[in-house]
Amino acid sequence: MSATALPQIQFHLLDESPRAARRAPRNDQSLRGAPARPSLVPCPSPLVPPLREDVRRLRASLEAAVASRISSGSELIRSLARQRREEVIPTTLAPFDALLGGGLPRGKMIELAGRRSTGRFSIAMAALAAATSMGEAAALVDLGDHFDPQVAEANGVDLVRLLWIRPYTLKQAVMSVEMIAATGFQLVVLDAGLHPIRGRRVPDAAWVRLARTAEAHGGAMLVSTPYPLTGTSSEALVFAESARASWLGHGQSPRLLGGTAARILLEKHRHMKSGSRTILELCVDELVDSP
Repeated sequence: MSATALPQIQFHLLDESPRAARRAPRNDQSLRGAPARPSLVPCPSPLVPPLREDVRRLRASLEAAVASRISSGSELIRSLARQRREEVIPTTLAPFDALLGGGLPRGKMIELAGRRSTGRFSIAMAALAAATSMGEAAALVDLGDHFDPQVAEANGVDLVRLLWIRPYTLKQAVMSVEMIAATGFQLVVLDAGLHPIRGRRVPDAAWVRLARTAEAHGGAMLVSTPYPLTGTSSEALVFAESARASWLGHGQSPRLLGGTAARILLEKHRHMKSGSRTILELCVDELVDSP
């Protein structure tokens, strides 16, 4: 009984190791002039947008000093994006802005922590009023359910430019911030409310994603919490200590709240010296109608 001869099939495997190159014969005439073997992982080419031909000819026809000032549309957009990353969004509260070097930095996440009666929500409202008055789109993720549209509008918040989100748990709040920040909102504020926070704590990786989202899309992010939550993910941690109330009225007349004075501390900052303290005074404007 004879065995059937099977056809022989040869497969040429790609081998780019130096040992394989030494084993290859050097005097093989059939390999001379042959194209180079393809690489398994080709090197990616740099993603540089091509320059238009008319812009290239215009630059070539002008002097070097004048040609360096001519920019195409794509170059101008990239230049404006870099300049915008260097700007900050001021909260118009001078003591708070001074601790952060001018205001809320774009592309960074700032955490404001403190117990009740520390003015945390007033700082958040001031930041929203400043951003919307500048023409920026802002979002408030209100986990504590403390936002009042009428009071906010009376204090300078442009409701047309504000997105109000009311989640039920901390996990939903963090997911909302990540989704909204990725759409291009220039200011996203997360107010976690008072202690205890609704819902269980989220893992540290969630705060890392928020910080990376803010950096990738160039928006400012303010996280207001009753106690520190973000850890090392935030650019800075500002701790608001207990506030002292000031009252109007003497004797038997009923006293009215005239304002609060809270001490705020720069607990940590990646690019500034920590430990600075200042006093943030918040006044209550009263309107008295004469008979």
